[in-house]
Amino acid sequence: MSYHTLYPHLQQLRHTETNNFFLIAGPCVIEDEKSPFEICERLLDITERLHIPFAFKASYRKANRSRVDSFTGIGDWEGLEILGKIREQFGVPVVTDIHNETEAATAAQFVDVLQIPAFLCRQTSLLAAAAETGRVVNVKKGQFLSPEAMQHAVDKVHFFGGREVMLTERGTTFGYQDLVVDFRSVPLMRRNNVPVVVDITHSLQKPNQPDGISGGNPEMIETIGRAAVSICCDGIFMETHPDPKNAKSDGANMLPLDLAESLLDRLVKIHQVACSL
Repeated sequence: MSYHTLYPHLQQLRHTETNNFFLIAGPCVIEDEKSPFEICERLLDITERLHIPFAFKASYRKANRSRVDSFTGIGDWEGLEILGKIREQFGVPVVTDIHNETEAATAAQFVDVLQIPAFLCRQTSLLAAAAETGRVVNVKKGQFLSPEAMQHAVDKVHFFGGREVMLTERGTTFGYQDLVVDFRSVPLMRRNNVPVVVDITHSLQKPNQPDGISGGNPEMIETIGRAAVSICCDGIFMETHPDPKNAKSDGANMLPLDLAESLLDRLVKIHQVACSL
């Protein structure tokens, strides 16, 4: 399946020189007015040299936080306007999360892909609102669902008029404070005739910590990435930050930005070998 022909909003995710996986990457959330542009510029430079189709991701608001005092964003309109400027300045598709029906039409004015968080992947009204915008809908598989169950999320988006759908594997709940990735999810979710993405950073979260701040296991990012590209997933999702220790959200499982190029270079080489067999 070629997602290029099915996904007119993602025509920029095309490199005729290569059959690489595509990359969705960026910081967890818009933290300020400057750093998102710097991160996007750096990622675009890397992906152009490695011939990796690239979409920039950042949340304009983080609604799913453990603690009441956790950082949620710099303001909805401010965050959305930054995403719109990145889209215009760099000419790349842009991805952001939405959390309720009223956000869908608003966010769709600024971005190309509306992402449904894993905890909300069964919310019919949210999937309907996203589908009705005509944007690509990326549904993250719930930590509590089987890959087969994601057929219903795809069916809902199609039922409400959405034609462009992606599914993202981001781990399955393992006990109270861990996740595990079942790579059978990739071929199983592909049966829905949609691109399947593997999130190689959120899959390493350690949620539900007593202090209300999610932990992570970032030293395993490359392990998950290598496994994902070796089974020829369509895309890789990862969050990256120049200084994860001081990131305002999800720093415990983000990839340091200065490691992105070397990691992606290795993943491209593995993908090219594995997917040529």
